[in-house]
Amino acid sequence: MRNLSLISVFCLAAECSAQVLAPPEIADPALRSLQQEHFDALKAAAAEITSHAYPHRFYLSRFLDVNESKQQSLDQRSIRFAALDKQTVVQVTGNYFAAYAADRMTEAERARQTYLDVMLPIIKAVSPRVENEKKVDAIAIEVSHHTRRKVLGVPVENAENVTLIVPRETAARIASARDPEDQVAQLSGAQLFVDSRPILLWSDKTVVASLNTRLEVSPTTRVLRQGALPEEMTSPVDKPPEDLSSTALAGRQITLQATLDRMVRNLDAQAHFIAYAPPSLIVFHNRSYLQLSLTASLPPEDAGSQYRVAALAFDRNVSRLIRPVLTCFTTPPDFSGIVFSTTVRVGTVGGIAQSVEFFFPIASLRSYETYDLTGQQLIDSGYVLVNGERVELNLQNAESSNR
Repeated sequence: MRNLSLISVFCLAAECSAQVLAPPEIADPALRSLQQEHFDALKAAAAEITSHAYPHRFYLSRFLDVNESKQQSLDQRSIRFAALDKQTVVQVTGNYFAAYAADRMTEAERARQTYLDVMLPIIKAVSPRVENEKKVDAIAIEVSHHTRRKVLGVPVENAENVTLIVPRETAARIASARDPEDQVAQLSGAQLFVDSRPILLWSDKTVVASLNTRLEVSPTTRVLRQGALPEEMTSPVDKPPEDLSSTALAGRQITLQATLDRMVRNLDAQAHFIAYAPPSLIVFHNRSYLQLSLTASLPPEDAGSQYRVAALAFDRNVSRLIRPVLTCFTTPPDFSGIVFSTTVRVGTVGGIAQSVEFFFPIASLRSYETYDLTGQQLIDSGYVLVNGERVELNLQNAESSNR
């Protein structure tokens, strides 16, 4: 029995070491030194995190949004010191295999549940180990959970990434709080994002007021790149909330114009830009989008429902333009997304035309560019309008139907 106990202890220690990044793998000398100094403390945090009883299966991981069978064979060295927007943070990344019903829970409710189920235990495990380390500014936690919804009657499951950035002092107060209401109130010092969008977790008036004040001056964050080493992490972009006034958009249009003109010249043969509607910045859902007006033609045999036409327009035209268009912007663009406004004509020149608009966030487009999102996941991350009305679009189902 004694030998078995020793073996169990050894296996647990080896498992926890495998979930903490080894110091030599960190390129930045200061971060590497912190990782070495606190390596044993991080292993203890990993032991507490992995031994916690979660409502659904949770894995520490270097990669977000992977299926569970693949997750079991992937690198689980998740806990490390990292640089984030000129701050030093303890970063913890993981996948939570809970699938929430999108028609029963709002985005905030899903994030709230993942915070309670996963992020709060992580804060309680990590914070006591670093609360006295003055070089640490915050704890950054990324967790991917899943949502389920029906598209044209077919169940579809997609990942949703939740990012929580908690200042070290705030994390210590949360970890030590015994009253759940007090734990909620302490979140006024934290930032939370769902798929890069800042949100509020609770609607308590005092918490909301404090969070609103903070979000007004907080940068908008991009989703941290999946599987990135600490020195490669993307970080919040230092800029105020987007100015969507006509004057601001006109000024940004002038700045972009040379790039847009070059894009039209280089891609017109493939994109078929509409000459009388050149690329321009527009506002949709309180965000700025670069509108690209295109024409697309489908042969008569592709006639069918508006959903079929929209799906074929995406697969045969829009999807093939995304990567060439993104290569035109070598630096982060000064807009939130791109809308591919496509006039799709089926059959002859006199045939009936459909107006199909695909609104995609930049973060989702970049993930699609690097093959981290499928075409369907990209569709689900944005908006699709057919003849001015929003629709849900399942590519496989729509393309297989001629009705």
